[in-house]
Amino acid sequence: MRILLTNDDGVHAPGLKVLEEIARRFSDDIWIVAPSEEQSGAGHSLTLTRPLRIRQHGERHYSVTGTPTDAVMMAVGHLMKDARPDLILSGVNRGANLAEDVTYSGTVAAAMEGAISGIKSIALSQVYAREGMGDAVPFAAATAWGEQVLRPLIAMPASPRLLFNVNFPAIDPAAVKGIRVVRQGFHDVDRTRIVEGTDPRGYRYFWFGLGTSQSVPEGSDLAAIAEGYVTVTPLHYDLTQDSAMEATAALFD
Repeated sequence: MRILLTNDDGVHAPGLKVLEEIARRFSDDIWIVAPSEEQSGAGHSLTLTRPLRIRQHGERHYSVTGTPTDAVMMAVGHLMKDARPDLILSGVNRGANLAEDVTYSGTVAAAMEGAISGIKSIALSQVYAREGMGDAVPFAAATAWGEQVLRPLIAMPASPRLLFNVNFPAIDPAAVKGIRVVRQGFHDVDRTRIVEGTDPRGYRYFWFGLGTSQSVPEGSDLAAIAEGYVTVTPLHYDLTQDSAMEATAALFD
């Protein structure tokens, strides 16, 4: 099985090394094609206004000066065009990709691009307990539970337009209660924080941050993570709201 690894934290991110360790339990045919720098929050964007450059870091190990989507497109359409991957794994992201945050996530977007290309794709993210942890974020839960959650997903028959979003809770692996398949949740409040400061030259700057949700919907990815479960959420990239089709069409009759 040929596996492509990518992420949005960048080619040198600790979580990518964790993902490689997990992936090698399934195959020795591992390719890494990831953004050269962190692209968190890039969503499903691709680069159209400047050229992309590829740098090789070792055998089957590359970085791309672009977004996670760029990296997957470059891997599938160029670097691996003669032997496409059977599986794309994106992550392990440093931080949660839950609820509506999946729409911002470059990690999920890379898996989405893989699904668009007709390749089974899975996004993986490690939740952490508090802000400001930087590279101190522990990936112990992902390391311990990665193989267990991936093995049945990999064995599952392929389905068009489907990708999986996996999140590992911010607790000791021994405390994880198991794996739950849950729907995407939604935060109950606008969590956007705008942090204002002044740089050393005296100019103002602004930095976006995200606060915490006050409550979580029962049966959602947010609730299951809070309860100590690894979460699996099937996603698809067809954004059509079928229930609104008839009512919307009636507006134009």
